[in-house]
Amino acid sequence: MTDYFASYGDTPSAPATRALAVTPHDVNALSDVPKALYVGTAGNITMRGVNGTADQVWKNVAAGTVLPFRAQYVRATGTTAADMLALY
Repeated sequence: MTDYFASYGDTPSAPATRALAVTPHDVNALSDVPKALYVGTAGNITMRGVNGTADQVWKNVAAGTVLPFRAQYVRATGTTAADMLALY
């Protein structure tokens, strides 16, 4: 398959090229900082951005939402959303 965009630079606003399942954890950071998070099952998400100094609770995030947020941590405590994917 030809990838007509292979010569273009990757930027935070460019479409993701891979996705990894997110397992919320109270201590461990995500393995890499994603471009965005996909939420498969609705709920709250407690997370901290890559340049953040405190956790924030994103309430009532709908299923199917893509959050353009570069999270460093997705905490287990306070997170009720599920089936999340980190988009890279």
